[in-house]
Amino acid sequence: MWRTFLQIVAAALLGWSVQVGEGHAQDKPADTVSSVAQVVARLSKCFKPPQLPPDHPGLEIGFLVTFNRTGDILGKPRITYESEYASDNDRLLYRTALAEALERCTPLPFTESLGNAVAGRPLRVKFDNRRTKST
Repeated sequence: MWRTFLQIVAAALLGWSVQVGEGHAQDKPADTVSSVAQVVARLSKCFKPPQLPPDHPGLEIGFLVTFNRTGDILGKPRITYESEYASDNDRLLYRTALAEALERCTPLPFTESLGNAVAGRPLRVKFDNRRTKST
């Protein structure tokens, strides 16, 4: 448990670039979430960006979300970052898409060890929907 906790703290300091250990595959059902990286991946899969005009550059949106041991959201997620060039309408569209993603995805099926490790601790997540311009 302490190892998992320390990995999560390290991941937080490094912008979630460290993955919590997976454990043994036979110890958990296939669809459970056993690492912070899997939490972010699950949430990212649920995010459906709004339809934008072809010339729109897309946006980034970052947020903090806290879960309980069983994968339900505690409190309200908090927006921590939106692309600086976003209009008020863009922000509204992306915030709505984020809320819909969290509604679709949660509760997450945490393993017991991940649930114990992340319960009550905010996780920082960022969705990057920026488009690259082709030449």
